[in-house]
Amino acid sequence: MNKVVNVGIIGYGVVGKGTVAALIDNFDTVKRKTGIDIIVKGIADINIDKIKDNYLSKIDILTKDAMELINNNDIHIIVELVGGYTFAKDFVKASLKNKKHVVTANKALLAAYGSEIFPLAYENGVDIGFEASVGGGIPIIRVMKEDLAVNNINEIYSIINGTANYILTRMTEEGKEFGEVLKDAQKQGYAEADPTFDIEGIDSAHKLSILSSIAFSTVVLMDKIFVEGISNIKPIDIAIAKEFGCVIKLLAIAKRHDNNIEVRVHPTMIPTTNTLAQVNGVFNAVYIKSDKTGPTLHYGKGAGSEATGAAVAGDIINIARNTIQGINVRVPVLGYVEKEKNINIIDIKDIYSAFYMRLMVEDMPGVLAQVGLILANNGISVSSALQREADVDCKGCVPLVFMTHEVIGSSIINAVKEIDAKSFVKEKTVIIRVEGN
Repeated sequence: MNKVVNVGIIGYGVVGKGTVAALIDNFDTVKRKTGIDIIVKGIADINIDKIKDNYLSKIDILTKDAMELINNNDIHIIVELVGGYTFAKDFVKASLKNKKHVVTANKALLAAYGSEIFPLAYENGVDIGFEASVGGGIPIIRVMKEDLAVNNINEIYSIINGTANYILTRMTEEGKEFGEVLKDAQKQGYAEADPTFDIEGIDSAHKLSILSSIAFSTVVLMDKIFVEGISNIKPIDIAIAKEFGCVIKLLAIAKRHDNNIEVRVHPTMIPTTNTLAQVNGVFNAVYIKSDKTGPTLHYGKGAGSEATGAAVAGDIINIARNTIQGINVRVPVLGYVEKEKNINIIDIKDIYSAFYMRLMVEDMPGVLAQVGLILANNGISVSSALQREADVDCKGCVPLVFMTHEVIGSSIINAVKEIDAKSFVKEKTVIIRVEGN
């Protein structure tokens, strides 16, 4: 007797098409490896009647109504690929209540509503696969939940937004302005028409919410994560970073200090010798440091139809294997049965770091002394200071750059507030945290 698992897919965009292609094109491969016929039984999309696609002729149910798939007793797994919060949330919750397994690539939904969705899956004895929500084709979720299960994870450093990484790579290699590279990225399809989520760090924060929730055995919601984007980074920052033997990357960082954790997304200056400094273009990487395994690096394509579709298909296959064996949930959704208690998230102002500071100041005597006094009064020790030639975009301004020793964030925040209030400061001070020195 054939073992059959039927799948219903809601949303037939880039990832949906990649998922269907993976399951249909490699049907024989999957059957050989699993012994299961994994069938795409139905597809729901609001524009399904307008889509021209050879794969659709092979699908039994084509509908605009997602509930038609959710309420179909012959469908075992629902795949949510519509994105966003509203409809996606309703579809996922309805599927779980109908005791159907769910696979999703929707990191925003899980980051915002994981505290509702994950317990609902547990209550109904069904599984949620979300490998594609972080890192595209990088198999990081399953690695953290299963392969590193014996470990206490202490640190995560990650590049998990391909658009931001592409922009910073181009700025580094070509010396171009942020806005110029962004426009080119949009033309090439590497950036959305509205790139806010990518360039302001929001997408990375969604993904970090998921990674840190698994790593620290507690749900870390989006609103607990410090987020800062890359739109203020200028070529001069890139150039000076090079002088210090560093590059600038948008990093998503999570660290544990006993019962305290820090979770933050921001531009970060790292040495060129750091492995993450070599991750360029649209590629992603996740560096994990744990107590028994030590450091591991997970690298690959962070987006794209094929890579992300393959990750979705991988979750479907994993759930299908369990289903055939009569197992609804083999591994807890977030990798733990018992939530860790008394976990506190450290405020950004209480986190220690070295800092790069760039001021645009009036070219006049005494400025350096005044700024130095402010830094000293706030307990900030300077490791080096640089002054550059006048900036053509800021008439009469000169860039003044400081590299600090490690200091608590509140001291930098207070110092910058004082500095920016001075009349000789012509632009808001740019600060970039430094890691790995």
